Amino acid sequence: MNHYEAGNFDVIVVGAGHAGSEAALAAARMGQSTLLVTIDLDMVAFMPCNPSIGGPAKGVVVREIDAMGGEMGRNIDKTYIQMRLLNTGKGPAVQALRAQADKNDYAHEMKKTLEKQDNLLLRQGIVEELIVEEGVVQGVITNTGAIYRSKAVILTAGTSSRGQIIIGELKYSSGPNNSQPSIKLSESLLELGFELARFKTGTPPRILASSIDYSKTEEQPGDEEPNHFSFETKDEDYLKDQLSCWLTYTGVESHQIIRDNLHRAPMFTGIVEGVGARYCPSIEDKIVRFSDKPRHQLFLEPEGRHTEEVYVQGLSSSLPEEVQEAVLHSIPGLENAKMMRTGYAIEYDVVEPHQLRPSLETKLVKGLFTAGQMNGTSGYEEAAGQGLMAGINAALTNQGKEPLVLKRSDGYIGVMIDDLVTKGTLEPYRLLTSRAEYRLILRHDNADMRLSEIGHEIGLLSEQRYQSFIEKQEAVKEEMARLKKIRLKPTEELQAFLAERNSTRLKDGFLFSDLLKRPELDYNSLYPFAPLAKPLPSDVVRQVEIQVKYDGYINKAYSKVEKLKKLEAKRIPEDIDYDAINGIANEAREKLKVIQPETIAQASRISGVNPADISVLMVYIQGGRIARVAIKN
Repeated sequence: MNHYEAGNFDVIVVGAGHAGSEAALAAARMGQSTLLVTIDLDMVAFMPCNPSIGGPAKGVVVREIDAMGGEMGRNIDKTYIQMRLLNTGKGPAVQALRAQADKNDYAHEMKKTLEKQDNLLLRQGIVEELIVEEGVVQGVITNTGAIYRSKAVILTAGTSSRGQIIIGELKYSSGPNNSQPSIKLSESLLELGFELARFKTGTPPRILASSIDYSKTEEQPGDEEPNHFSFETKDEDYLKDQLSCWLTYTGVESHQIIRDNLHRAPMFTGIVEGVGARYCPSIEDKIVRFSDKPRHQLFLEPEGRHTEEVYVQGLSSSLPEEVQEAVLHSIPGLENAKMMRTGYAIEYDVVEPHQLRPSLETKLVKGLFTAGQMNGTSGYEEAAGQGLMAGINAALTNQGKEPLVLKRSDGYIGVMIDDLVTKGTLEPYRLLTSRAEYRLILRHDNADMRLSEIGHEIGLLSEQRYQSFIEKQEAVKEEMARLKKIRLKPTEELQAFLAERNSTRLKDGFLFSDLLKRPELDYNSLYPFAPLAKPLPSDVVRQVEIQVKYDGYINKAYSKVEKLKKLEAKRIPEDIDYDAINGIANEAREKLKVIQPETIAQASRISGVNPADISVLMVYIQGGRIARVAIKN
């Protein structure tokens, strides 16, 4: 094939899914001339699986993306058909926003945003080869022979990487939703010396809305109270005309049909080779693993306003087509359901994440970054968070600046990337609140307080957004100070109110802030006893209330963060020879050599590295030859 020079760019992004879209926008907005190459322009930010954004931990990631100037939050706020705040009966640390998306509108809006972005060219093509010279990436070559040169390349090929779709005994080469797969890019990575693994994910069948008997299901409406993913979306723009989802269940008959056909289930016959997601199992996997459960929840989720397709959440399957149909017809409300698309499993290549630096740059090739499902994660939100960070760090590297690495105490994005590069993953990684040791300070409501300053510093957050953030920050600070000064007197009106709330009566004056700490009281109900000239916005009120009520717990969490900062500041020299350090256990030595942690804190989180190994390592670095060489240089 004849090759030809097609153009020069600062950054090239391969793949325009959720990771690629964020990566390209971040790089372009930071002044980098950016090329975004994707197999199919009609599948930009496509949702091949669940048409939703958010949920526990994942919803916080979307808010963090928005707080730093990313796009996912804005895009879902433009295209949702239902919005719900989850876990409202629990504390703020586990509350999460989830939106049902209009699948087609979401993709169209993101494509429109990419097309209009300055410094960004969106191009259809299949990247087959990386150009690498002396360990430094120089660009890419497409299947048409086009050579694109660049200083940095970000790979976000997702499940297209040597993708194979599996339905029963049928297995064929394909990307998600029967799109073209990316075959030769994986071969190029292998030739460069990268270790790849095979993972698996899957989708359920889609059914015709008009063939569902909704009278046998439970309605799940959206929230009436306004909520948004983006900090810049206004309450008055909240969608009133929302579409409901519907709840139904599998039963004894469904489970028997599946058990009778396990001999035809690819994941049990050996046809599936990839490792599946533990936290999002197929229905056949659920029946085997949870054999004692008489039923499993299924959510019927509309895929948009302008389609009759309904996604059967919870029924992911790679069983033969006729078996999937039989299972559907055994479910209340779906007895006459017409299947529009068959569920399937898809296997794909993953770059073993221990080969990445915390910046998401590969250790093997300088200037080459990877993000999204290529790194072993599952979910649009995790992919978008990585894409944002890869785009930011590609731009910062090109500008000759230090990479941005979010700490575990900065955000769920920091937790996710640290987990991937420090611990690796043996299965598709899913972000969970339980993975974050600082979840009380990594909340849905305060993502802007944690990350907007960073977004502004790197040039991603607009000046207008930043000024709005500063005003909110000041309003919170001023109201917190006011509540700590105002002493409420035990008037008859206040005492009656307290009695009504089953709250202890006052014997004397009481600080507003101390009264607000009582679990049965809230800011809005106490506000009339000490009003302002002008009521505060709801997001400011929410911040004030949480900070007052959980003050002791939050302060304790921040004190732990301060202690950890000392370890994060202790960097490990790049040229360290772990074989030269006596006293480290063999398992720890091998893990340290593979992961190559950048700080003592990161080293301490590696599985198999014990506190005793860390002590030896710290003594060696602080008092040994490496420390003296580093100081001398």
